[in-house]
Amino acid sequence: MPRRLLMIAGTLLLLVCGASAQTPSPEAMNAARKLVVTLKIADQYRAQLPQLLLKLRPVVAQDRPEIERDYDAMTAPGAEIYAPYLASMTDQIAALYAQSFTVDELRQIDTFYGGPAGRKFLEKSDALAQAAAQIGQDVSQKAADELKQRLIEALRQKGKKP
Repeated sequence: MPRRLLMIAGTLLLLVCGASAQTPSPEAMNAARKLVVTLKIADQYRAQLPQLLLKLRPVVAQDRPEIERDYDAMTAPGAEIYAPYLASMTDQIAALYAQSFTVDELRQIDTFYGGPAGRKFLEKSDALAQAAAQIGQDVSQKAADELKQRLIEALRQKGKKP
């Protein structure tokens, strides 16, 4: 009997896992692709490309001027080099969004980010994330300092020497 129960549970688990990995509908993918464009995800990736190419230059060229010249010439049209990767990345992100949200939710999110408040949020999101991270670090440090003082004081009151 336990073996049969395990088989049923295993089958159910496979069905559930398989259902969650289903390919999104074309309508969901279209809505998700539109959202990816609205969120300017490809633009963010393109903006990182020059930094990536600069990091790769010394690895590839290894301080050889003739290789550096060729590298610079080959990477000047960077969009051509990364076009297939960019397309793959945006499709994968769109699929992720399509699997995570309903078509209606995707459209609502797109509407928000396509509107004035959403565009402003996107423009400010990097700066806000950095500022929020700094606030978190500052508050955590103050909390750690306060906790340390309280623990030291509590230990002293018990006659311990921290």
